[in-house]
Amino acid sequence: MTPHDAPPLDPTSLGGTSRGTNPTTRRVAVRYAAESGGSGPLTRGQDNMIRCIRAGAPETINKESVWPVPDGTSVPSGLVALRLLVERHESLRTSFPAGPGPDGFPERQVVHRDGRFTVSVVEAGRRSDAELDSMAQELGWADVAVPVDLAVPPRLRFTLIAAGERLLRLVAVVCHAGADGAATAVLIQDWYALAAGKELPPVTAPTPLRIAVAEQSVQGRRRSAAALRHWARILTAGPVGVFSDARISGPPRDHSALLVRSRTAADDLAAVCRRTGASPSVVLLAAFAALVAHRAGRSELVLSALSANRQRAALIDHVGTLAQDALILLDTGAADLDQLIGRTKSASLSAYWHSTLDAEKVWQLVDDAAHQRGARFGRQVVVNDLSLTIPAAVADAQPPPATDPELTVLPAPPLPVRLMLTILRISGSLDFALIACPQVLDPEEAEGFARALPAVLAAAAEGPVLLADLPAALGPPGADRVGEWRLIDGSWIDLAAVRELLRAALGEHRLSESEGRLVAEVAAVDPAFGPAEAHRAVVAELAGRDTAMAPHLYVVRRTTPAGERTETGSGRDPAVLARLSALIRQGSSDRARLEDAHLEGAHLEGAHLTG
Repeated sequence: MTPHDAPPLDPTSLGGTSRGTNPTTRRVAVRYAAESGGSGPLTRGQDNMIRCIRAGAPETINKESVWPVPDGTSVPSGLVALRLLVERHESLRTSFPAGPGPDGFPERQVVHRDGRFTVSVVEAGRRSDAELDSMAQELGWADVAVPVDLAVPPRLRFTLIAAGERLLRLVAVVCHAGADGAATAVLIQDWYALAAGKELPPVTAPTPLRIAVAEQSVQGRRRSAAALRHWARILTAGPVGVFSDARISGPPRDHSALLVRSRTAADDLAAVCRRTGASPSVVLLAAFAALVAHRAGRSELVLSALSANRQRAALIDHVGTLAQDALILLDTGAADLDQLIGRTKSASLSAYWHSTLDAEKVWQLVDDAAHQRGARFGRQVVVNDLSLTIPAAVADAQPPPATDPELTVLPAPPLPVRLMLTILRISGSLDFALIACPQVLDPEEAEGFARALPAVLAAAAEGPVLLADLPAALGPPGADRVGEWRLIDGSWIDLAAVRELLRAALGEHRLSESEGRLVAEVAAVDPAFGPAEAHRAVVAELAGRDTAMAPHLYVVRRTTPAGERTETGSGRDPAVLARLSALIRQGSSDRARLEDAHLEGAHLEGAHLTG
């Protein structure tokens, strides 16, 4: 169906001015009636994002963007195109009604055949293109902070900026439970075609309802269990932290953000790919990891890769949310970047394959691993490759870089990460954003790091780059270990940070360290307070303390009428340790079979990004 043979809109006004009288805003109700509907269990991605939505601020979950508008589009035809878009994609017509549990967490998705949504239409007046762009950006920033009701479709909101009946800009806010970044790219392309009056072929990508059925199948459950074991191996044995910087004093905050654009770097990236046979995604991940490892002064890294499930070819055009991390354990101790690219290809392939997860079980695993090791995993280093998800119409609309490289300071989103690389474009121009917490990279250091990535690509375009030569691009390692640093359980730990942790959790104490084991001595008034209670209190304070660790042993002294009593123990719950041990043993027993299976499947499904 095209916009020209669609049923009429319901132009019912739902209010006057929602953002003041200047500019004037009206709200229009748009009714939709689709052929498909139904209900079923949540997908793994929906479950994960609903948990994030319920726990985080809307502006950290919702995503705003300005969609391109075909020349000559009118407001009525734009509204029709939006209606057709909602009718076309089931995920947009999905609600998540409250479940029967005490917390009301949704258990099912419901796809609505019909309903209505509202669109805000803002009168632009006589504004220039630059003023319109600024206006659209401001409207998006304001709207992204407004929650999207999970129980009511659609899963996105639209604001039209118009001059009379002429549509000038379209601002969209997408709820992450309805569409991730890659899905949003599909929506933008479909919107543009519909607004231009084109007829689209039927949707062939699997719907969220179909994906949920597959995930609940025997094979789907096995895959999820294998992914959990992959995470368990890394969380219980891999390095917990990446950066060992004395500036780390709490959760990540006050981030800086830089947009880097370079035509030369895109040419260099293409040359490295031709020379090594690796994909742009793998090359950029390897170069980024090499710089992070040099900066952190360590060779083994744990990185989180977002949009991981988009590596499966069958899901490239899926409109929904597949937002689950791939957890990559990477040893960067290679001689040169070419060797590291090979390691990165293998490590990322395994991680992508093991990224369809039961979110509730993963968070339980994260808690269990923190209880066992006394250190809590956090997303310290994150990569998000959106280069295949941004439509060409959006990328091509950007003016070419004014300098090479061109660096632009951006508003930094509040993110629970220390360092994040977002890859936006790889063809014609290499565009990426670097988001850095000042506790590991201050703005000046972040600029140096951002400039180092194109410099490494330029060197690698000519031939293998010795990793020992990275200081020429980045400077000396930034890790400051002057003080009481100890290498414990694969991570650098600051004893001063441990004392702060214990003081917050237990009050007065005495800390000692011997042969990589931390011992805390505390006095207790409560006769029921022992090592188990002490450890639970310390673990509860771990979040954001990346350079601290709970003690391996607690010595609790209690004064009783019968005299002083001392209880010594690790404080670890045997049930938690047994649960982790069983998971690890199960993973070890069938690892070879799983590796063979995922390599074969990944060759068929993910070669476009990892090859």
